[in-house]
Amino acid sequence: MFFLVNLARVVFAPLLQEFIAVFQIGEGTAGLIATLAWLGSALPRIPTGWVLTRVPRHRVILVTGAVLTTAAAFTASANSVLFVGIGALLMGLSSGVYLVAANPLVSELYPERVGWALGVHGMMSQLAAVAAAPLVTLILTFFFDWQLVFVCVAAAAALVTIALYFAARSTELPDAGTDDRDLLGAIRSEWRVVLLGVVVVGATGFVWQGLFNFYELYMETKGLADATAKNLLTVIFAAGVPAFFISGRLTDRLPRVPYILVIIGSFTVSVLVLTVTTGLVPILVLTAVIGYVIHSLFPAIDTYLLDTLPDETRASAYAWYSGGMMVVQATGSSAVGTLREVGLAYDAIFTQLALGLAVVVVGLVAFQQAGRLPQ
Repeated sequence: MFFLVNLARVVFAPLLQEFIAVFQIGEGTAGLIATLAWLGSALPRIPTGWVLTRVPRHRVILVTGAVLTTAAAFTASANSVLFVGIGALLMGLSSGVYLVAANPLVSELYPERVGWALGVHGMMSQLAAVAAAPLVTLILTFFFDWQLVFVCVAAAAALVTIALYFAARSTELPDAGTDDRDLLGAIRSEWRVVLLGVVVVGATGFVWQGLFNFYELYMETKGLADATAKNLLTVIFAAGVPAFFISGRLTDRLPRVPYILVIIGSFTVSVLVLTVTTGLVPILVLTAVIGYVIHSLFPAIDTYLLDTLPDETRASAYAWYSGGMMVVQATGSSAVGTLREVGLAYDAIFTQLALGLAVVVVGLVAFQQAGRLPQ
């Protein structure tokens, strides 16, 4: 299920160039389509936290499967950029609901190995990110129909939802969230932990969203061929597959906050280096480094939050974090598209974004040294 809901978010990136050609739109409008998918992922997260105070986690997850099936079918039938945008928003909704319900459930299924469990879970979503560009390339090459991409997603989502229903029926599920019944009380008691997560992932994700959604077009401005530029998206996501697994295990063993700060500092430096890098081999290596580093962040921050938050606030506080950081990062691609349309070069855009992120990193390190960050 995580494979499919993440595919629903990332599949728009390799389709942006196709949308520009088919609907005769600019990069700003194309970036807005990608933003809508991630904005859709952000909007239901806090409301889902409230739902989870009343409905078991696995039932909410089943609903996401139905939503994804319907939304993908709607997008497959879209005949205008407006309806593609609406479809992107609806597909994003399914991922937002899923993550808020599923990550706490996974952490509760494996309370002694939270980092490992979240790493394996996240690794499956990353495989979707790896598959997105090849899937789009394959369908466009042999069938010349971008809508078929969404037909495939809808059919797979329907089958997996049915399978998950029968799996849940035969599994003894944990009751750790029984006392989690106060959404507002959770944020009042856990606001420091939640705020740290929102700042770290929101700021870093804002840069990441803008980078990966325009990576293909960015690489073409560096002189790479269209096919090569598209396949670099596969490289950047493929590097995240081992990152989820390794980082999840490392998070179980290392001091978590310092480890998270090292990750976002490394990502900042990598993006800055990318802006002054040319040539296929150096770009290829740096692409893999960026992919590994950024995807190491997600299991690390999820483990930090879900293993730190107590049973009585876990899902509710996680919903506040999840919704907050997604609202911040979701606008990254539309911001890059807008800056591009006003005439800024990609190198200049990402240099400025990376320098802004560097300010955040320095501030967090200063707070860490002063003992002001919740450990």
